[in-house]
Amino acid sequence: MADKHFDIVVYGATSFVGQIITRYIHEEFADGEISWAIAGRSHSKLQQVSNEIGLNGIEILVADAADEIALRSLCDRTTVVMSTVGPYALYGDALVKVCVESGTHYCDLTGEPQWIRKMQSRHEDAAKASGARIVHCCGFDSIPSDLGVHFLQRHAVDQFGETCSKIDMRVIKMKGGASGGTIASMINMVKEASANPELRRELKDPYSLCPPGHGFTARQRDIKMEYDSELGGWIAPFVMAAINTRVVHRSNALSENAYGDTFFYEEATATGDGKRGKRMARATSIGMGGLMVGMALPPVRWLLEKTVLPKPGEGPSPKDQLEGGFDLLFMGSGPNGQTIKARVTGDRDPGYGSTAKMLSQAAACLAQDISADTPGGFWTPATLFGDALIERLVAHAGLTFDLVSD
Repeated sequence: MADKHFDIVVYGATSFVGQIITRYIHEEFADGEISWAIAGRSHSKLQQVSNEIGLNGIEILVADAADEIALRSLCDRTTVVMSTVGPYALYGDALVKVCVESGTHYCDLTGEPQWIRKMQSRHEDAAKASGARIVHCCGFDSIPSDLGVHFLQRHAVDQFGETCSKIDMRVIKMKGGASGGTIASMINMVKEASANPELRRELKDPYSLCPPGHGFTARQRDIKMEYDSELGGWIAPFVMAAINTRVVHRSNALSENAYGDTFFYEEATATGDGKRGKRMARATSIGMGGLMVGMALPPVRWLLEKTVLPKPGEGPSPKDQLEGGFDLLFMGSGPNGQTIKARVTGDRDPGYGSTAKMLSQAAACLAQDISADTPGGFWTPATLFGDALIERLVAHAGLTFDLVSD
């Protein structure tokens, strides 16, 4: 990696989140600590982004997502490629393939478990051979969840001498506009699953992203509307739980079952106590169920795409990004009845403002903080970055990781 010209290339810099990332990196690393460039398929659009942000002659690299020759040329010049080009199941295959073959490190924002599993099965051995470190899910899904569990487990070991056998994550607060890119990825996943019974079975497997032979058999819960006595309020399903829980279980598997062979992990949205909390839980549960059913029916899906759902490239205003945020509570319990809690918070809207900072710091961590002896392969944020990324996020990305008392 010593002869690489750039530390990071932002691939997809003209996308909605790509522009936020580009502005953040320009401001955050103005001292030249990171050498970087922007990339995408349109030179004119990239130049427009450069002019609007004031990047002052930053190098522009042009490569279509399907052009392996151009992507290889891009990879030859950088240590890390940071990709924002989704849905990744439609546009991400070639870039991961080229990064793996060239030994170039890679991180992205995907929350598409079916695509991640496909990339793992196709390229895991080659990544280990080339030394390429591939880290998916470096945005709101799934850095706060994966690193939140890592943080809580580390403190559980410090306090009790053992990890928690069960952790429940509750979304206490989440404010921010819907992500058009995330919606597009969900729609594509539903389309794939509707036509593929095997994929539908895979998507029900909580351990689908764990490596072969993981040996986990504990039956994980499917959260429905219910009263959570430990929290003291009502809960409903959390839309990101499907990807976050799988990433956390993969982290457990990659760390040699550090959380235990029968580790239980679940995520839910807290809706409050009393009758109002119950109504909110019911509405959230029905709304999520109705949305998934609607996206599975072509006529309804078409109507939703045309009239209700945000489109790729659309997102919250700068004001909404600034005023957004999230507050996650992790409640852990040990096999001997010990309990421990932690909070993870973010100071921007989850889908864009905070996600842009998380991915940028993950890429910087990947470029600068990981030992050269670390092998290639498909990692998770917790297993590759761990405390090093937590330190970056607290210092530079507006996140907090704190233990809390009852």
